Amino acid sequence: MNYLAHLLLSGPDARWRLGGLLGDFVKGPLKGERPATIEAGIKLHRRIDASTDNHAAYRDALAQLDPAWRRYAGIALDIWFDHLLAQDWQKWHPLSLEEFCEQCWRDFRGHSRYIPPHAKAFMARAEQIKLLQSYREERVIGLTLERVGQRLRRPVALQEILPELSSGRENLEHNFNKLLTDLNLEALRFRQHYSGSDKP
Repeated sequence: MNYLAHLLLSGPDARWRLGGLLGDFVKGPLKGERPATIEAGIKLHRRIDASTDNHAAYRDALAQLDPAWRRYAGIALDIWFDHLLAQDWQKWHPLSLEEFCEQCWRDFRGHSRYIPPHAKAFMARAEQIKLLQSYREERVIGLTLERVGQRLRRPVALQEILPELSSGRENLEHNFNKLLTDLNLEALRFRQHYSGSDKP
């Protein structure tokens, strides 16, 4: 799953949400360098990624894409799923997408000392250009795929998969809805059963 989905699945707590986002920026073992709830959010992020990879709906979505994209299909699908989430946001959250994003960035500023520099730079730009809100536009998804493809060790014109994602929208949306429904339940259980004590 990509940025927007991880923020949604992290629940209402600002520290869990920050951890949900930092999961894309913090690698390796967690050593208690951040408050326990932020690290729990990172752990949840990793759990969601593992569950996604093994979920039947996700595997079925991957199978719908041309095998020529096999190596990069997961990257493209994660970004496309954020597009589907942004387009149907009100189904999944009571706040508007604009309000939700503004709340996240505002809350994260209060925890800036726990955010690594490269994550801070991403957040500042995402807030400035309203990146997550713009995921509703297919044009933006194409640009995002292009940028991600250029950053790969061996650059790939990843934006060329966009017509395939668009033409398969109905089936992929069906897979996405099944996947996110299950991940929502798993994330809720994870948060409810988490028993770590927070640090100041």
